[in-house]
Amino acid sequence: MTTTHAPAATALYDIPGPVTRKRHRVYGIVSTVVILALVGWIIYLLFATEQFTSAKWTPFEYKGIQELLLRGLGNTLKAFAYAAVLSLTLGAVLAVGRLSEHRAVRWLATLLVEFFRAMPVLVMIFFIFVALKVQPLPALVAGLTLYNGSVLAEVFRTGINSVDRGQREAAYALGLRKTQVMTFVLAPQAVRAMLPAIISQLVVALKDTSLGYLITYEEFLHAGKLIASNLDYDLPFIPVVMVISPIYIGMCMLLSWFATWVAKRERRNPKTKAVEVAPAEPETLLPGVQ
Repeated sequence: MTTTHAPAATALYDIPGPVTRKRHRVYGIVSTVVILALVGWIIYLLFATEQFTSAKWTPFEYKGIQELLLRGLGNTLKAFAYAAVLSLTLGAVLAVGRLSEHRAVRWLATLLVEFFRAMPVLVMIFFIFVALKVQPLPALVAGLTLYNGSVLAEVFRTGINSVDRGQREAAYALGLRKTQVMTFVLAPQAVRAMLPAIISQLVVALKDTSLGYLITYEEFLHAGKLIASNLDYDLPFIPVVMVISPIYIGMCMLLSWFATWVAKRERRNPKTKAVEVAPAEPETLLPGVQ
């Protein structure tokens, strides 16, 4: 005769009883029915408004339309690559400035971070494009860099400060300089804690590249807008959204997957594992002891 033991309750979670489990099951069934009904209603509306007619989907069979979308996707990835690299660089520089022991440098870095973090991205992009008369791609990249770099600066600063203070003091006790402490002690330990926030901000930067269509930059959304506004194809707005949205979602998921892969690789890295210290032998003497 075998007996099953219910998992022990914790201070934060009590194991639900039979009545609660039944209630949760009912909630789950009702929620599933509501979601399926909502999805069915949306599909019905799409068919009712003739969003699946051949006239609206025919454009995607043409080589010229496919090349337009691929060119727009390539421009989106190019803008994101520039913005990501420059944002990480700017964030690191501003974070070092905010951690500086010199008051003037610290205040200047704080002023820049707070200003660009509070400024809407679209306003910065328009200002650079219109007032400074910069080309669309540099204007888009500059706006994304200033905003995301200022946000990443706070991420970096918080990550560095989250490392145990004893690590810093031990490194200084060994005679390391401040740059060496930051590079070899604090940053490697902080990067694993910062990685989810960094990737989250890069996903924001990737999605914000779609603002480029407002300044006539021929990115992915701009290409979709050209197709959706075509009267010859009966204004295929919904089909364009159904094609473009999964690609944007897929790129963001791919970026998140890459972050997860990097985090797992860091955990498996021998350099990040604890080193076993051999126990002292009975006859081992401390330095200076006779």
